[in-house]
Amino acid sequence: MVQTISAEKITLYALEQQFGLQQSEDAQLFYEWQTDLPELTSTELERLDRVKATYANLARRSVLENTVKLAVVSPLLDLAGFFLPPFYVNTEEEVQIAAQDGETIVRGKIDVLVWKDQFWVLVIESKRAEFSLKVGIPQALAYMLANSHHSKPLFGMVTNGSHFIFLKLQQEVPCYARSREFLLEEGNDLYTVLRVLKRLANVMDKTEF
Repeated sequence: MVQTISAEKITLYALEQQFGLQQSEDAQLFYEWQTDLPELTSTELERLDRVKATYANLARRSVLENTVKLAVVSPLLDLAGFFLPPFYVNTEEEVQIAAQDGETIVRGKIDVLVWKDQFWVLVIESKRAEFSLKVGIPQALAYMLANSHHSKPLFGMVTNGSHFIFLKLQQEVPCYARSREFLLEEGNDLYTVLRVLKRLANVMDKTEF
């Protein structure tokens, strides 16, 4: 009997056992978040400072997922150029993926999905402010595994508005790597988050699909 579960309830262990996903120990697999990061303009820095101030005000109350997308994710995507050609953005994209044995199907909705030339390039999962990113990482990876175009790497970002982690998935033999965790209130980390996004945009803009 086929079992259907929500992506929100998937675990890394289940992804390893049922979908063959492994975390890579190769530090070079995900070099994009560490090298050749672009510098930011004074205008971009000022906009990020406003995002930080906005989040600080919202965090005095409970910050819902939609608020995270509106106040934090949307400005980052805009500054990184993902709302302009050759990219376009969808929200609440429904996806499902079947386990290797065909006995389990994982279903869910991607919070934010960035496309280029009809192909997925960036999956973003946003959570409430009080949620740990440990909840969102397996969910984002499950969505990334559902991508039908397996010849190119796929990137992801998980955030609760104040914490950020980037993911990279190699899909032919499914393995992933992750960045360190960035904290909005930690020094210039939010600046680095935008620099990583701009770097990924540049990589994906030059990638032929």
